[in-house]
Amino acid sequence: MKNSVTTATDPRWAAVQARDPAADAQFVYAVKTTGVYARPSSAARLPQPQNVEFFDTPAAAEAAGYRPSRRAVADQTALSAQHAALVATACRQIEASDGLPSLQELATQARLSPFHFHRVFKSVTGLTPKGYADAQRARKLRAQLGRGGTVTEAIYSAGFNSSSRFYEAADQRLGMTASDYRAGGSGTAIQFAVGASSLGAILVAESPRGVCAILLGDDPDALARELQDMFPQAQLVGDDAAFAQRVAQVVGLIEAPGLGLQLPLDVRGTAFQERVWQALRDIPAGSTASYAEIAARIGAPNAFRAVAQACGANRLAVAIPCHRVVRSDGGLSGYRWGVERKRSLLEREAAV
Repeated sequence: MKNSVTTATDPRWAAVQARDPAADAQFVYAVKTTGVYARPSSAARLPQPQNVEFFDTPAAAEAAGYRPSRRAVADQTALSAQHAALVATACRQIEASDGLPSLQELATQARLSPFHFHRVFKSVTGLTPKGYADAQRARKLRAQLGRGGTVTEAIYSAGFNSSSRFYEAADQRLGMTASDYRAGGSGTAIQFAVGASSLGAILVAESPRGVCAILLGDDPDALARELQDMFPQAQLVGDDAAFAQRVAQVVGLIEAPGLGLQLPLDVRGTAFQERVWQALRDIPAGSTASYAEIAARIGAPNAFRAVAQACGANRLAVAIPCHRVVRSDGGLSGYRWGVERKRSLLEREAAV
């Protein structure tokens, strides 16, 4: 009876009785007589208070010997769909806004607490609301710069309320100055050379910031055209004898990928892509990870499809080892430079 009284006066029991979805991220309740646990918003029949105990996480409940109820599994599927819809609405609000809506405004629209909304948004997208808004502003800026007009006009049209704040991070957002970006990379000198490896042709390019492209393929001319498409107005400098040493270092990485590449990299991507790429660099040579595992490592367990897209956007073959990412069943999936090259790289690493 004492436990019944204690449970009945616990604020968490009130949340269970109200089936409050805002409490789902805070705890689960377990039922001693059935051996199952559920979230506070579960539509399952309410148990007797004396048969209930609370846990901070599902993992804690499972460690205590409880299993998720069938209703809990169904509720979780419905909850995931609900969260996806809420986040999609918030993303549209961010994209349509001239500035950044406050966390409170976004949470109020979603009918969640700011803390819970922040957690749900990051779980679904892999980014915080601010990180997502920053990525959208950078996308708008790139589009505005491509349409002409002044850099200042593009900055304010993209939603930056201060040109000085933008210029503080311009190099990180665009990989070059805004005026150079508007000119398609004009003014940026990029050295490059094409060599040969056991995996076919290889193009290596380097900006003043570091190696900015390592491309693999069968046609050297096609690789050169791909680099030109990346930097349409940059000053591409080829046939530099001094740069041949850099190409040799990268070819060495192709032949022995487990050795690593001790060169500065010019990594250009969204905040989410860069988090994924860093996680890929943390995978030891000879090991693999699934897209879902990478998503979990960066704190975005539901963003495995976005992880796959980030792998496909990688322009630094082997240096950022997206070849080490496989399907959950261990099978090889798509690879920007061909599945057979991926297989060969993994076999070389496994043989070391």
